[in-house]
Amino acid sequence: MSTYGFELPLRLLLAFRTLIDELHVELARQGHPDIRPMHGFVMQAIGSGGTTAVELGRTLGVSKQAAGKTIDTLERVGYVERTSDPHDSRRKIVRLTPYGMDALNRSARIFDELRARWAGELGEDRLSALESDLRRMTPGNPWRLDTPGWFGNL
Repeated sequence: MSTYGFELPLRLLLAFRTLIDELHVELARQGHPDIRPMHGFVMQAIGSGGTTAVELGRTLGVSKQAAGKTIDTLERVGYVERTSDPHDSRRKIVRLTPYGMDALNRSARIFDELRARWAGELGEDRLSALESDLRRMTPGNPWRLDTPGWFGNL
């Protein structure tokens, strides 16, 4: 069987998509039916300390308006709340709600379960070798949260 160069990025994307789709099926089963793949990037970017719409847009690589629309959606379904900045009443800080933190905590556990399932299917040695090879071929920081903006700029 001949392998073409374009297959590598497609297989990596399919692996990502498979994991994310399985995560969201389980999150829905565990009480988070409204969370979407993009929301994970956003909630990670908000973090435990909160952020502003401007800072969020910068982190995600999207406009303040796009960040604001996503914040509106997440606020509507209960994952984030807007509060006044205690140091500047004109600024609004976006913070994760307990429901939002629950979604992130459950996501972490589900990802561990998915990884364990892949290890059971492929073998721990092969999966560890794959992870090691991917670390070698990719930048050191896996927490690039600007993927939404990167996709949007294609």
